[in-house]
Amino acid sequence: MAEIIKCATRDAYGKALATLGNERDDILVLDADLAAATKTGVFKKAHPDKFIDCGIAEGNMMGIAAGLATTGYTVFASSFAMFSAGRAYEQVRNSIAYPALNVKIGATHAGISVGEDGASHQCCEDIALMRVIPNMVIINPADDIEAQQAVFAAVEHDGPVYMRFGRLAVPRINSEDYKFELGKGVTLRDGKDVTIVATGLMVNEALIAADSLKEEGIDARVINIHTIKPIDKEILIKAAKETGAIVTAEEHSVIGGLGGAVTEVLCENYPVPVVKLGVYDTFGKSGPAVELLKIFGLDAENIAKKAKEALALKK
Repeated sequence: MAEIIKCATRDAYGKALATLGNERDDILVLDADLAAATKTGVFKKAHPDKFIDCGIAEGNMMGIAAGLATTGYTVFASSFAMFSAGRAYEQVRNSIAYPALNVKIGATHAGISVGEDGASHQCCEDIALMRVIPNMVIINPADDIEAQQAVFAAVEHDGPVYMRFGRLAVPRINSEDYKFELGKGVTLRDGKDVTIVATGLMVNEALIAADSLKEEGIDARVINIHTIKPIDKEILIKAAKETGAIVTAEEHSVIGGLGGAVTEVLCENYPVPVVKLGVYDTFGKSGPAVELLKIFGLDAENIAKKAKEALALKK
């Protein structure tokens, strides 16, 4: 049996930034006094002349990032998701997205898996907040390989990008030769009975759920939606037509996140039953990350349960 490699997507973010610093002269990285946690410290060590610590002032950091971007730099601005999307929301909207500046927001420590930091830091609203901002691209990678590739793709995109990274080490599901395509979903497992559409750390759980469903005679398709905006409408409509039922799985509120994006596409193009799995309009709480994910039902067992509910709704 192959060894399971685990790595936090925030670690991959730091490594990717350091690589970009070696390859490009236009890269600047800003952080809000959290370089050790966001892993921008890896970039700082390699390229101290291209790094700015803005202190605990996230709104100010986004304003600085916007200003630097107007002078031709590609700027990465990093903090925890709660502060990048929450505290600095107005500056992200008005200073970065409105003029469509080349600022890439690296938001780490997203979701319930922040663990012991508790409800104040477990941001399960950030995707919803960023989705409603025009010009904003949203990426939520499933593993370290995809996270690195996402950073490289983000720097090539002309305009603002919100990248969501996790604190918890998650299993690697992609091979070293994986090629990330912005805006394109990935079918990881084919199936004809039901489709599980997952993002972030829930992608690995979706694969485990598909295996358990297979043992019960249920053929589940698994799709990784790493780019939530713009979302891959084609892959979703195809799955709806071919399987007739959808389950969405995300470490985010079921309001306004992946589930909302998927249902919007299907309601307008090919309506089928959709069952959403995520955080159900509640705040998180402090505790070990893995235990919290189970408490909130963000695991393979609950995905399989929701898949059966979706199957029961098929005509």
